[in-house]
Order: sequence, then structure tokens, then C-alpha cells
Amino acid sequence: MSIQIFILSRLMEGNNYPYKIKKQLSAPIPLDQLVGLTESKLYYHFESLVKQGLIEIVEIIKEEHRPDKQVFGITDKGREELPKKIYKLFENADAITDMLVGLSNLKYVERDKIISILEKKLVSFTTRWEEIKTFDNVDFYPDKEKLLNFISGYYSTRTEHTIHWMEELINRLKNEEI
Repeated sequence: MSIQIFILSRLMEGNNYPYKIKKQLSAPIPLDQLVGLTESKLYYHFESLVKQGLIEIVEIIKEEHRPDKQVFGITDKGREELPKKIYKLFENADAITDMLVGLSNLKYVERDKIISILEKKLVSFTTRWEEIKTFDNVDFYPDKEKLLNFISGYYSTRTEHTIHWMEELINRLKNEEI
């Protein structure tokens, strides 16, 4: 979904072709490599967006000794669906890293709605963490105490870190620092 949001957001700014969008995704940080985006995957997402009626071919550029270059534009339906896809991305995200494309496209959504989604996610996450912490004193496997201590420490640190950064993200969104 993130790739489709990225494509739609780039097409909101003007017509474009897949290769150029892939280059935009790789600069200045090689996000295409970090998410394992190959050209075939990129073209798959373009085809999918065409099938959904969210983008369309607006021009075919023919160059001698080169393959035809298809230029795409966003449709009215695509403009309407982009915010919905961004909201869904935030609702389904398990970590802040899953939200990066959505965060970079906040101008297409209502900030207060994103904050509300994140606050609900934070409450749910914190509640679940409080429940899990009550299992701390349960002695399931006495012969695995060192392993359980390691796992407990890992999850404790990771969860507290996630809660901290989720709170930080919400505050920065409220203060319009992001």
C-alpha cells in the first residue's frame, strides 16, 4: 500500500512515468532498496492502480531506439482514494516505520483524524502492554529462566521505546512540527 500511496502522491503533483518515480523514491535515501522495490514490482503497482481506475495513461512518448515511455496521470477517483489509503495505512501500521509514506503525505489528509487514529492505537498498545507485564511473575519454564529474562528484557525495552516514540509523534503532529 505504501508504494501505491507514493505513486498517487507523486501524480498529485503532476503527470509522471514509472522510471522517474522510482528515481524519486531512491533519492536522497535509497528507499527503493530498503523496501526491496524492483522495477517489476513498481510496474505491478502501476498496473494495479490503472485497474482500480486511480491512474491512467495520459501520454505515450516514442523515442527512436528506446522503448515507449508511458506517462501516467491521477484520475478524479485517484484523488478521492489517496486520503482513504493514507488513513488505512495509519490504521494498519504496527510501527512508526510503517507510517513513513503516510507521514510524508500529511497534506492530503486531515491532521486531526491522523492524530485520533494514532491516539487510539497508542491506548490499545499501552493497554495490551500493561496486560502483558502482569505475566512477569509467572513461572512457565523454570529451566529456561535465562532465556525468558532475555526475551522479557527485549520486549520490555522495545515496547517502552515504541510507546515513547508514538507519544512523541502524536505531540509533534499536534504542534505541527511534522
